[in-house]
Amino acid sequence: MKQAEFPQGDFACFISGKKEVLIIRIKRFKAKTKEVVPKERINQQITAEKVRLIGSDGKQIGVVSIREALRRAEEVELDLVEISPNVDPPVCRILDFSKYYFQKERKAREAKKKQHEVEMKEIKFGPNTEEHDYNFKKNNAIKFLRQHNKVKFTVRFRGRQMAHKDLGYRVLEKLKEDLAHIVDVDQEAVADRNLLSIVVSPKKDIDRILAEADKTQEVPAATPAPQTKASQDDE
Repeated sequence: MKQAEFPQGDFACFISGKKEVLIIRIKRFKAKTKEVVPKERINQQITAEKVRLIGSDGKQIGVVSIREALRRAEEVELDLVEISPNVDPPVCRILDFSKYYFQKERKAREAKKKQHEVEMKEIKFGPNTEEHDYNFKKNNAIKFLRQHNKVKFTVRFRGRQMAHKDLGYRVLEKLKEDLAHIVDVDQEAVADRNLLSIVVSPKKDIDRILAEADKTQEVPAATPAPQTKASQDDE
């Protein structure tokens, strides 16, 4: 069996007797991916005449010429990497750049996964919300806060309830008191037509606070719902 040679190497033709068998080889290329983190300049890409050099063992060598730094990196078969380009002279380190960049990229991906996009959750009340309904909605708010989301508490007035906006202020003040241990108030009560609302965000250490409360089961008891007049067209 004879193989015909082709300079490009994309395919080969085998001739056996009167039959020709055409074999096509498909080249596989490594997929190009977008950089997750910016790459530092390395080796001949470094333009500074002198650099502050750190050895492969992490020890300071001192200020040397770029030629000397490249020579030292070549001796140990590693790369010269410019890790701090905005100082004078720039700081360079001798290391395995492929390994260094892989670890840096992995850390960037892990950090991105841990990032949480803050959402605004809205919970609505009426000015005469009963205690059971109040506690149910407050517990939902705690779930949202535990997820590190902001919460907007809104009291809606209907019909003749507009004459008793003070009841809505009481509901919002009670929420602020009951949740004071885990929230910061971003926006105090704001009135807009038939709505009254506040915005709160979770405290930075809310995870610790709630974890301790879960362990000891000493969650602050809810204060009694404010005494209000008979419900008029409540939700």
